[in-house]
Amino acid sequence: MPRSTQLVKDADIRAADGDYLHAINLYESALDGTGASADIHYKLALLYDDKMKDPLNALHHFKRYLTLAPSGSRATEAKNYMKRGELALVTNLSGDAVVTRAEAVRLKNENLTLRKEMDEKVAQARAAAVGNEKITTRGGRPEKGASPTKTTKGPPRSHVVQPGDTLFSLSRLYYNSPDRWKDILDANSKSIDDPGKLKLGQTLTIP
Repeated sequence: MPRSTQLVKDADIRAADGDYLHAINLYESALDGTGASADIHYKLALLYDDKMKDPLNALHHFKRYLTLAPSGSRATEAKNYMKRGELALVTNLSGDAVVTRAEAVRLKNENLTLRKEMDEKVAQARAAAVGNEKITTRGGRPEKGASPTKTTKGPPRSHVVQPGDTLFSLSRLYYNSPDRWKDILDANSKSIDDPGKLKLGQTLTIP
């Protein structure tokens, strides 16, 4: 079985168990930039949207899905999310209540549909896991190559953007928390054009 296939299978099981951060790590490890990664981007987008409440990274992965599979079976759902996800992101950043009551009802209904799809996938993954041996590596972290040394003091560090990197994943990598992505964005505000899509090979300052 290809390593990426096993990673996705393990990620599905983690998501079914409610271990969403570990599931995200496994899904991101399985990304290879090919068309086969489209469905993985879609799963990541749903996790960031529904479970992590992170519209920035959800938008990024829905965009990647549409880039890799513009005519895919989930293309319509991805486009519908992006219409409201971008509005939600602007609202979160500005703090302005710009959504009308009718629009809020429509967005709520569409979000319920996405949640139902995610719950169905989780149920399928849980059913597939029944009868399998318990994963002995619970709590471990998947191999992703050499990780930068994490320090809490000293001068700012730098990171060269690799495939699959996002502000959210870099925050978890360097700070063991998804909540510091805004600090990384602020430290690189002059060099990051699109927070949802980092440029490969770009050197970022890690404050």
